[in-house]
Amino acid sequence: MISIKSEKEIELMREAGIIMSKTFKYLEGYLKAGITTKEIDKLAHDFIIKEGGYPECLGFEGYPASICTSVNDTVVHGIPNNRKLKNGDIITLDIVVNYKGYNADAAWTYAIGDVNPRKQYLMEHTEKALYEGIKQVKPGNKIGDISNAVEQYAIKHNLGVIRELCGHGIGSDMHEDPDVPNFGKPNTGPTLKEGMVICIEPMLTSGKRNIYIMDDDWTINTVDGLPAAHYEHTILVTKDGYEILTPRSE
Repeated sequence: MISIKSEKEIELMREAGIIMSKTFKYLEGYLKAGITTKEIDKLAHDFIIKEGGYPECLGFEGYPASICTSVNDTVVHGIPNNRKLKNGDIITLDIVVNYKGYNADAAWTYAIGDVNPRKQYLMEHTEKALYEGIKQVKPGNKIGDISNAVEQYAIKHNLGVIRELCGHGIGSDMHEDPDVPNFGKPNTGPTLKEGMVICIEPMLTSGKRNIYIMDDDWTINTVDGLPAAHYEHTILVTKDGYEILTPRSE
């Protein structure tokens, strides 16, 4: 069932989103060659706690870390470990912050040092695909309008659209109805209504869209070993459009 959030619930999610934005800004200063993904995870955990939130991923369905750290050909759910980042890597940080029982969810892909043009292109256009989807958010539009906007932008830029993974509703639970796919037909799916909160999150590849899950039952990689990028915002449907609850802190 798709829930409509009250003003109090929205305000708590807005606060979670502020902590989220501060966390990303804080971590950006550490994203350099030589740091391990486990060290990034510890930095994120401690910062979120200090800011009054909780890293919702920790323990979620058995997940063993506070954030997801997905490097190069890992699409999502990379588990932090002792891997050191190298110049030329790209890494996606996927973070969920809980504040007083309500969640905000966001992901961003970062370049480590100097990345090759293919990775730069992938990152640029996956981010732009996210905002193409967000542009479709307003009362009366359908989930399919978001999905189609992301898909068409990705196709136009020759990027693979992963179909097995999607965005979602969010609130007191990390994952709520409705699903928000990155492909679909316009004017299909649930209708957007004021007070709905959804996560839009293009996951695109620079090669084929095929993926597989590793033996840890979490890490999802591209089959062809080519890089993937992932960008996500938590979006409130407002009276006449949308509000990004996880704003970038530039």
